Amino acid sequence: MIELRQSRSTPFSSKTFNCYRIIGNHQMYEVLDDTAAQVILTIESGDSIRRVAQHLHTPYETVRQAVNRLEDAGYVSYDDGLTVVDERVRDAALELVAASAGVSPPSIEETYVIPQFGDWPFAFTRIDAVYVWTQGGYQVGREPDDYPLFLAVREQDVDAWEGFFESFDLPTAFERQPRDELNGPLQMVLEPRPSLDIEHVEGYPVIPRAETIEYMRENYAQFQSALAMLDRMYEDLDLGVTYRETERAQP
Repeated sequence: MIELRQSRSTPFSSKTFNCYRIIGNHQMYEVLDDTAAQVILTIESGDSIRRVAQHLHTPYETVRQAVNRLEDAGYVSYDDGLTVVDERVRDAALELVAASAGVSPPSIEETYVIPQFGDWPFAFTRIDAVYVWTQGGYQVGREPDDYPLFLAVREQDVDAWEGFFESFDLPTAFERQPRDELNGPLQMVLEPRPSLDIEHVEGYPVIPRAETIEYMRENYAQFQSALAMLDRMYEDLDLGVTYRETERAQP
């Protein structure tokens, strides 16, 4: 499990909202915490509770309890896997989570989860690909008060992603923006591509390992120690990288 310095045990867990929605001829009124809303947004038909917990980076038992509440309310069914009963429930859940972010800006940990609520594929890339493949073991060039996240997205989805992140008050750009030009510490740096090749590590979608290693070699001064770390982590690699602590590159 990747752990961030600004971690919380459960993303958005301290916030609770009243959620109103009209579904068919019935008014849905339910007090939902953000965990339940995130569960709704994360579920893909046939998912297990464990898979949802992994993608939300939330304890299994916390997700299981949320699923039980949602199933009792009739919003989710669990028959050979989880299913959201009505897609309009997702709309209500997304509005709730976005409103929550508007009231209290998301932390770094929460921002890593937010893209998974979108309807379009993505993969962490560049610095974040290194961060994911090292399972949180290597962090460089970022600080809590100046923290870009790097996402590879399909060219056809760029406008949709920009609108999606705008609903969370998260600025987007195609290159990292200077901190003094932003209103907050977070920014989403989008890398448009014709298509995506996506792998998953600890629940995070990420560009392939081979592509990540190529990026690291192109920026060797920054990532020499990370290459050595990968070499130790994955037995099938033989990168031939040696590293001593005295050789650490300064970001």
